[in-house]
Amino acid sequence: MAVVHLSAGHPLTPILGGMQSTPRLLGPAEIRALAAELDVRPTKTLGQNFVHDANTVRRIVTTSGVGPDDVVLEVGPGLGSLTLALLGVAGRVVAVEIDPKLAGRLPQTIGEFAPDAASNFDVVTADALTVTPDDLPVTPTALVANLPYNVAVPVLLHLMAEFPTLRTALVMVQAEVADRLAATPGGRIYGVPSVKARYYGDVTRAGAIGKHVFWPAPKIESGLVRIERTDPYGHDADHRLRTFAAIDAAFSQRRKTMRSALATWAGSPARAEELLRSADIDPSIRGERLEVDDFVRLAQAAETAETGR
Repeated sequence: MAVVHLSAGHPLTPILGGMQSTPRLLGPAEIRALAAELDVRPTKTLGQNFVHDANTVRRIVTTSGVGPDDVVLEVGPGLGSLTLALLGVAGRVVAVEIDPKLAGRLPQTIGEFAPDAASNFDVVTADALTVTPDDLPVTPTALVANLPYNVAVPVLLHLMAEFPTLRTALVMVQAEVADRLAATPGGRIYGVPSVKARYYGDVTRAGAIGKHVFWPAPKIESGLVRIERTDPYGHDADHRLRTFAAIDAAFSQRRKTMRSALATWAGSPARAEELLRSADIDPSIRGERLEVDDFVRLAQAAETAETGR
C-alpha cells in the first residue's frame, strides 16, 4: 500500500500571487500524450476507458453536488481527467488507483494542471475492492468515480460498507448496470444490485454518458447513478451480512417463489415459509416484488429464530 502526497511546496507548484487558479482540464490531445508517455494501453482486464471530454467531467462534478467542505474519494482516476475537475470544487480529493504506473504519474499531472490544488490531493495505490479507511490519509465524505466496468457493483457496495462517512455517491457505470442499480421492485431488471444499493439510501439514475467521450470508445453507453445515504438500517455489519445473504438467496432462482428460493438458506421449504410468515411476507411471492424493508425484516426474523431474542 503506497500513499503519495503532493504538497503545496512541491517544485511543480508555482505561487500565483495568492490567487486560486482554476485547474486546466485534459482534452483528447493531453490524454493521448500522457498515455504515450507512460506507454499505457487501456485494458479490458482493468476496465479502463479514459474520459477525454472536459464538458463531461464538468457535468459529472456538477451532478455530484460536492463542494469545498467535501473530501472526495475517487476510484480509478486513470490519467486524471475527473480528478482535475473535482479539485476545482472539492476541499480535497483522495484517489485510489490500482495501476502503479498511473498512480505514480498523477501527482505530477496535478502539479502541472492544478498547481494551486496540489496540497489538496492524495493518491493511494490500492485495489478498490479491498481498500479500507485505514488505508486513506483522510476520511472521505463523498464518492465520485468512473468505476471500472468489470467490477463496478462489487466496488460500489464494498465502499459503501467500508466507508459509512460517505454521505453521497455519484458513479459512472455501464448504462445497463446503472439501470439495474436504480431499478424498482416489480421490473425484470430489479435484482441483487438494486436491493443492496437501497440498503444504504435513496438510489436514482442521474444521467446518461455517450461512448464517444472516452478513449478508447467502449461499445456501450454509460450512465450515472446517485446514492443519497440515509443509513435507515444502521451500521451493524452482521445485520447487513444477514440481510444481504437473504437477498442473494432470493434472487439465486428468481423464477421461483420465495418459499422455494429460500429453502437452502433457511434449511428447508417449510422453515423458509415459517420465517417469511413471521416477517409478514407472502411465501408465494417472488423476490423481484420485495422491497429492501422486506429483506431486512426477513433477516431479523431469522436472527430472532436463531438466537431466541
